[in-house]
Parts: sequence; C-alpha cells; structure tokens
Amino acid sequence: MSGTKDKNSGDSGAPGMNILEENIDDALSARYLAYAMSTITQRALPDVRDGLKPVHRRILYAMRQLKLNPENAHKKCARIVGDVMGQYHPHGDASIYDALVKLSQTFSARYPLVDGQGNFGNIDGDSAAAMRYTEARMTAAGKALLEGLDENAVDFTATYNEEDEEPVVLPAGFPNLLANGSTGIAVGMATSIPPHNAAELCNAALHLIKAPKARIETLMDHVKGPDFPTGGIIVEPKDSMMEAYATGRGGFKVRSRWEIEELGRGQWQIVVTEIPYQIQKSRLIEKLAEIIDTKKAPWLSDVRDESAEDIRVVLEPKSKNVDPELLMESLFKISSLESRVSLNMNVLDATRTPRVMGLREVLQSFLDHRREVLQRRTRQRLGKIEDRMEILEGYRIAYLNLDEVIRIIRFEDEPKQELIKKFKLTERQADAILNMRLRALNKLQEIEIQTEFDELAAEKKELETLMASEDLQWKKIAEQIREVRDIYGLNTELGARRTTFADAPDIQIDLSSAMIPKEPITVVLSEKGWIRAMKGKVEDMSSIKFKEGDEAAFAVPAYTNDKIVMFASNGKFYTLSADKLPGGRGNGEPIRLMVDLQDDHVPLGLFVHDPERQLIVASSEGYGFRVDEKDIIASKRGGKQTLNVKGDAEGLRCIAVSGEKFASIGENRKILIYDVDELPVLGRGKGVRLQKFKDGGLADITTFKEEDGLNFIDSSGRRNAVNDWETLVGKRAQAGRMAPRGFSRAGVFATDKRL
Repeated sequence: MSGTKDKNSGDSGAPGMNILEENIDDALSARYLAYAMSTITQRALPDVRDGLKPVHRRILYAMRQLKLNPENAHKKCARIVGDVMGQYHPHGDASIYDALVKLSQTFSARYPLVDGQGNFGNIDGDSAAAMRYTEARMTAAGKALLEGLDENAVDFTATYNEEDEEPVVLPAGFPNLLANGSTGIAVGMATSIPPHNAAELCNAALHLIKAPKARIETLMDHVKGPDFPTGGIIVEPKDSMMEAYATGRGGFKVRSRWEIEELGRGQWQIVVTEIPYQIQKSRLIEKLAEIIDTKKAPWLSDVRDESAEDIRVVLEPKSKNVDPELLMESLFKISSLESRVSLNMNVLDATRTPRVMGLREVLQSFLDHRREVLQRRTRQRLGKIEDRMEILEGYRIAYLNLDEVIRIIRFEDEPKQELIKKFKLTERQADAILNMRLRALNKLQEIEIQTEFDELAAEKKELETLMASEDLQWKKIAEQIREVRDIYGLNTELGARRTTFADAPDIQIDLSSAMIPKEPITVVLSEKGWIRAMKGKVEDMSSIKFKEGDEAAFAVPAYTNDKIVMFASNGKFYTLSADKLPGGRGNGEPIRLMVDLQDDHVPLGLFVHDPERQLIVASSEGYGFRVDEKDIIASKRGGKQTLNVKGDAEGLRCIAVSGEKFASIGENRKILIYDVDELPVLGRGKGVRLQKFKDGGLADITTFKEEDGLNFIDSSGRRNAVNDWETLVGKRAQAGRMAPRGFSRAGVFATDKRL
C-alpha cells in the first residue's frame, strides 16, 4: 500500500481502535534503522569521553551507590548485578555479570576497574564462578572515573522506568578508553581499541595541552604503542603504527615472549613466558599439540604447560641441532604464538555520533571533556559558595545589630518581614537568623562566621579567576593529569610497561626447510652423475669410494636444511633439497633420476643456494649475463631455463661475482678484461657478447678484485699472477689480447669457477 492513514474500525472492530496502514518496505527500514542505532549507541561502541559502554557505566554507578569504594569491604556480585538489572540495565543478568567479570580480569583489562574476590576466570579460558559466590568492589581507577559525580560534573537522564536517574557519561578522571581499550560489533560497524600505558597517555595529553596541533609523530614519542596486560612483543614497523594512529585504523603484530633454557650437555628447550593478548593459553597449547600430531612441525618434539601463577609453556625440540630462532619463526607462522591485534577507533563522540578518530582526536576529546567537567564542578562550587556566603552575610548583620534583632523577634507580630524590611535581608537570610540557636550568639561563633566568610570569599575570587581564564583551566587539568601519571607511573608495579617492541628478525622462513634439523653434510657429485650426501664435513676426498672409472666432479659442504643448486650445459638451473639426497653409504643415486636432465647435457656447477649472491652465466659461443641467485630457484624437476642456448652452443660456465673486474679467455688464447658492471642483469635470455672470436669459442671466465690482480694455474698446478694485467683491459665484446707467456696451456684461470 502507498501512504499512511488512520481508520476508525467502525463495524470491523472495537470502537476507537486505530489501524495504521504503512508500506512494508518503509516500515521495515524505519524499524531496522532504529534497531541499528540502538545497537550502536547503547551496546557496541564506547563513548570517547569515559571509554565505557552503557552496561559498564551502569555497573560502576551502581557500585558507587552501594558504596563499594576501594577502602570498603567487598559485596556479593549477585547484589551488584541485581541492582544494575533492576534499576538501570533492563537486560539479562548473564550479560551484566560477564561485563563485570571482564572489568576485573587482570589478563583482560590493563587497569582493572573492579577488584574481584573469588574465581573470576583465568587466561586458560575457564569461566568465572557463579555471581552468588564472587564478591567485588571498585579499584582506584574505577573510583577516579566517578570523581565529581555529586558536583554536577555531567548530565543525568531518567532510567528506563523513569523512577531514578543515571549519568549520561562519567566525569572520567582516568583516560580509560585508550588505557583499557574496547571491542564491540554493531550493525554495519565495529570497534577495536587495544589497551595502552596510562602514564604514556598522560604524557601525551600533557603535551597536547601545550601544543594542541601536535603532530602524530610527536605524540608517538610519548605513546609508544599498545601495552597489553599479557605483555608480549610488538614487531609492527613504526611507520605502520604511525599510520594506524593517524587514521584510527590499522593493526599491531604481537608475538609471544620466549627464552632458551639450557639443560646441559648441549640440550636446550624453549620457554614461553608471555602470550599475545586475548589468546587462550589452553587453546594455544591444544593447537601446538595438534601441529605436532599432524607432523606440521616435525622439528618439535613436545609441548608442556608448566604454568602456575605465571605463564610457562615449554617447547621441546626433537634435536639440539635445530636453530631456535628458525624454530620459533616457523611456529609464529602456523600458530597463535603470533597474533594480530586490530585497531579501529570507532567511538561515540560528545554528540553521541559514531565516527573513527585518530590518536590526537581521542586525546583531545578526553581533554575537552575534562575541561567541561572542571567548568561544571567549578560553577556548582561557586553556587554553593554564594549560597553559603548569603547566609553568613545575614549572620554578620545579625551580630552587628544583635539587640535590635532580639527586640524584633520578641515583640514584632511578623518578625521575618520586619527583619527583611529593617536590614534589607533576603528571605533565606531572615529564615537563617530566625532558626539560630541562642548558644550561637556568643563571641566565638561570631569570629568563626567571619573567618568562614573570608575564606569563602577568597575561594570564590580564585574560582571566578579560574572560570575567566582558559590558560588557568588547562593548568588545573594538567595538574590533575600529573596526579594520575604519578599514581600509574612507569616506575610503579601497575604502571610499568609490560609490552615491549622489537624488529622482526630478517629471516626468510621456508617452512619446508625449517622443519629439517640443521646438520653438516658434504654433497658429492661424480663425473658420471652419481650424487650422495656424506655426513659431516669431508676434508680428504681420497677416502670416498666411487664406481670403477668414476671420480668426484663436485664436493660441496652444506647443511641438511640447505637448497642445492645445479647448473647444466642446457642453460638450466635445477634445485635439490639437501635432506632428500641419498646417504653416503654406497655410491648414491644417479642425478638424472632426481631431475629431468637430458642425456646429451652434463652438470657444470653445484653449489649451496645463497639468495644474496649474484652469478654470471656464459655459453660456449661467448654470450652471457649476470643473474640474481634469488631468481634461479626451480620448483619442478624440469629445472628453470635461464641461459638460452641453440644449435651447437651450450652452457659453459656459472661463476659467482667476487670482484669488480671480469675476465674472459677464448679458445684462441686471447684474454679480455673489463668492468663487471658492463654485463647486464637479466632473469633469462641469451645474454650479450662477452668477447669477440674469429675462430673457436669461449674457454673460461672469472672475476677478480683490482688489488688482488688476475691469477692462473700453470701446468704443474701452481698459482701464478698475470703480470701487467692492465694491458689486457678493454671494452666488452672486443677481441682481447694474447695471453702472456707462461699462461695455462689449458686456457683456464686460477680457480675452477664451476660452482
């Protein structure tokens, strides 16, 4: 239907009944919008001024009404929940008690607002005891939030049944929003604010008072980052944190705190002493046990919970040769030992409008609220002073005219009106004089009244000066903030920072290799293509036995968690896992069973992968280029084609760049030297011409440092220097000059550069 109208039911219903006809889309939209706004403002989002949601505010207000101050005795939580539910919060008792419990948990709240007595749950995720068994009272932080409530510091509103009143917001003498944080999910929006250090917040607020337009970088000199009640280590980059605080959106990567515990004889274990915020310890241990059972972490032998009051989770490695740093980095990737805490400072501002604020806005909103509270309390105090001074002024007039006052009271029919007329008193002053007792007429009482009047007059003048000066108001607020900072200072037990900061180790974790114990081996590849991994570092190659007619081509010292790379004459790089190579017993296995290497091609180089290194590859026809070693890893048996060769051309050499000069020699025994930088860095291709040959092809290449000079090996195997090598320097792709007399007849340089 379109439109809305009222109808008298007439014959179709009871007299006077109104029927509202409304379009169903409009009806649903209006009602869902009302529900959404109620969820946002009354349940999910905290107020930026006191950092509380309505249920928390009502709990603290009810506790104040019950006089549950820090210095008083605890009372049953059932009593508190009953008062909150019956007077202020018409919802289920379970939700109220759950909110009360979280305010008291030292692992949930950085600065608990409630001091609980009894079982209030634990970090394992166990729930609190029933409310009839537990007791509670406010902490000093909770009391600070309520300070000034009787002094007209904030507005009050009627409760849900209009039988009483409750505060719209608390005076908030404690920076609760950022200090304790908040989380909540509404309709279409959410909030997530991690806890921070109160002393750091106070320092930032004090700086903001001095410099209202302070940059976020300056504020972060004071607010280093979140400070979780469970400690941990934040490894988020500072630039990322700065952007998060500037925009109000972001996140923080938090890691568990751990240490190595030596057990003797080279054995060790890892002890986790702090875990990320809002991670249940029991669930974390279950997950780690599951990882061990499913063999996702074969390097981890066992996990034990030895916690008492402090957290102590023991991780036992399978081998003492496992790298602890590598082990923990791997566990951080696959378990809750590392967690990401989001930042979404979506809050209700002073007009109850939801919006996302940055760090400066949140702190400024808190300061503006404190100024309004100060002004309201001052105005209320001024009103009381003026009321009292009005009465005292009446008393002073009475003492100055005591005989006349007594006469009027004794003989006049309407003494009140006569007093007002005679001495120009107000009605309140006249009533106060008439209600005075005779004993108050002594001289001592008169002196006390005059003293009180003078003191109040001085206080009034001071307060009026305060109200007239914005600078004095901010000075007063700064004094209040310093008092809070002193209570929760960084040198106090409660205020000391628990969460620290560190840079994440620059370790590229490959989970497949991280699972392998790190043990030394020697990888041996024979001339006929048989490969094996000998245990330990083999110094004497003569002790290794080969098949008849075979001998060692390459012997590479490595570790079981290394990647072994082979370069072949087809221009491809092949990647092998060191832990999967056949053992040293016997002759090993043919390399061609592990990689797809054609029979007409042979291995030219074997080396341990180093992603920081740069290589030079060259073909027999004299073409080549530089390649970053991080780009040559092959994920398949077929290898990774890097150097393109066609026809009779083949891959000839693969060497590591170890100097700024490059040297090549052709089969015609001509040598050419030039800068390594003249060779381009490519990922794949034929490359550029290294040296020009009229006949024959390339024989060998090398790199060297200028201060070391160019060397070669003569026919007797001795190392020799090339004299006046500078005469052989030219430009890339030139023909070069003839090798000096005595140069190697084999046409190779000082070392066999076949990696």
